[in-house]
Amino acid sequence: MLNASRARTELVEWVPAERLGGRAVDAALRPWLIGQGWLTSRLREKFRERFECRADDPWTGLLSGEERAFLGSSDRAGLVREERWRVDGDDWVLCRTVLPDSTLTAHPWLAELGESSLPELLAELSGVTRGPYEYARLAADTPLLCATLGGHAGDGLWARRTRLRMRGSPLALQEIFLPAAGGG
Repeated sequence: MLNASRARTELVEWVPAERLGGRAVDAALRPWLIGQGWLTSRLREKFRERFECRADDPWTGLLSGEERAFLGSSDRAGLVREERWRVDGDDWVLCRTVLPDSTLTAHPWLAELGESSLPELLAELSGVTRGPYEYARLAADTPLLCATLGGHAGDGLWARRTRLRMRGSPLALQEIFLPAAGGG
């Protein structure tokens, strides 16, 4: 969706959970990366009032071929929404949600969330299904990391993504684990 990220999105190797076991993942990060349930719920349960969610202004743009394939959507454009999940004022997770135009047409309220956390809202709704997670170690020079973190990704960061359906409408949820969470 970001212009800079289009060139290298296809170079990210996303793997299913069963292939993650052979990868070196920091012991402190592993439970957050592979744990069951909604990550926002688990973070809020563990850190209570020390956890907060900050939503950036969403933007619209063209979907990359990789994003369309992952979503199973022929839509050429959509909305991207990013949230930073923080613990004690430190950014722990960058959550990036891609909503194709057809999903926004079916559920226009998704474009009007303000500071509300989209994953927390989805966790409360009926009719939302989540596919299996895929995992990747994003290289520090991945355009998405460069664009959103300004070159502060060390030697790369762990991420996971899943495809959701809300009453049949697709959306993609990607969570990037930042250095404060042990993701670096």
